[in-house]
Amino acid sequence: MAIRFGVFVPQGWRMDLAEIEDPIEKYEAMTTAAQAADEEEGWDSVWIFDHFHTVPTPELEACFECWTISSTLARDTKRVKIGQMVTCNGYRNPALYAKIASTVDVASHGRLYAGIGAGWYEHEWRAYGYGFPEARDRAGMLREACELIHKMWTEDYPEFRGRYYTINKPINEPKGVQKPHPPLWIGGGGEKVTLRVVAQWGDACNVVGDPETVRHKLEVLERHCEEVGRNYEEIIKSTAVTVQLVEMEEDANKVKVASTRGSSTYAGTAEMVAEELRALVKAGIDYFIVTIPRNAYDQEPQTQFAREVVPMFT
Repeated sequence: MAIRFGVFVPQGWRMDLAEIEDPIEKYEAMTTAAQAADEEEGWDSVWIFDHFHTVPTPELEACFECWTISSTLARDTKRVKIGQMVTCNGYRNPALYAKIASTVDVASHGRLYAGIGAGWYEHEWRAYGYGFPEARDRAGMLREACELIHKMWTEDYPEFRGRYYTINKPINEPKGVQKPHPPLWIGGGGEKVTLRVVAQWGDACNVVGDPETVRHKLEVLERHCEEVGRNYEEIIKSTAVTVQLVEMEEDANKVKVASTRGSSTYAGTAEMVAEELRALVKAGIDYFIVTIPRNAYDQEPQTQFAREVVPMFT
């Protein structure tokens, strides 16, 4: 499977729009980064998070909503896929999620990567009135949601009755453009539930960590695939990385790349970064979702990555 690359656009969650005062200019900075990626063949996709409050602490600062962004980027770009890493299942009823995703797939002319996960950011869960179910319940909700979403995308009058969710023949038209349905990207490395859900329902997974951690998680996924009769090779294996490129090798140690949750961090020349990423490829990764610091303010490093690093994997 060919190695592909996507890039996160700045939406505010990581305080990456905080230096811009006007809310319209904040939004347009995000759009500009997406359009710059759209112009570079090295980028297969652009990505956003599904969060309401900033990290590392909740601040009174912009953080734009995930599916609104997805729908507008569907019209503001022409080529790149558009993904969410990942939609929090607890924030929207999964039947509604399926309907929203179907609409965005049509709006983008079939360029949607539909991400979903169990969710973890307790502060925003409680602030928005969702409570915060125990981890086992959030995992169980995700498992039911993925099956329900598949039904909404593939059946005319789907029915589902589970512990957490029930649907009774909802009509979801149009179901989307991509066949048999939009690719479902499931985020998380939980070995008992989440990776088994990937084996059953996922078109892609997203696991993070060093090469040994990633290798172990993918071995677990492969065992689940064997147990449920799924072809492991047809699942995309993605990870998230943060990269800051430098011109000279000796400059790499001088650069401090901000630590970001759910992302490994690398600083170096194009060749140095590529070598680090090859270790993850050897561990089983075939898709990288990249954070480029400060791409709200300067898209040149994002373009440099597409032109210098990506060709080393083609």
